[in-house]
Amino acid sequence: METLIGFIVTSLVTAVSLLIISKLPLGIEIDDFGKAVIAAVVFGLLNGLVKPVLFWLALPLTILTLGLFLIVLNAIIFGLAAWIVEGFRLRWGFGSAILGAIALSIINSILSGILGAFGIMT
Repeated sequence: METLIGFIVTSLVTAVSLLIISKLPLGIEIDDFGKAVIAAVVFGLLNGLVKPVLFWLALPLTILTLGLFLIVLNAIIFGLAAWIVEGFRLRWGFGSAILGAIALSIINSILSGILGAFGIMT
């Protein structure tokens, strides 16, 4: 039960982050909060199910680039989520996915830190 609540809270934080990102000039468009929540859930599922497989397949390249290829993996997951969810679009293709993945990482960290300070997220 605790894991489900954690997933829900993380999904809501990611949804808010996606809405914030859609207001920045990064080429990311989200129709409304409902689409952002769906995108956040899809993003979380892709992170949990697809990213580990991609990580292991790309491990030699990740080592070769000293970890920088992880940004590309995050962008791939971001782009897949946009491809799956109707109402979540990347105006500039992979460029928007890279910028979005970086921005999502930063904004999620800030929001999680704020919620963690209030004891909402651990």
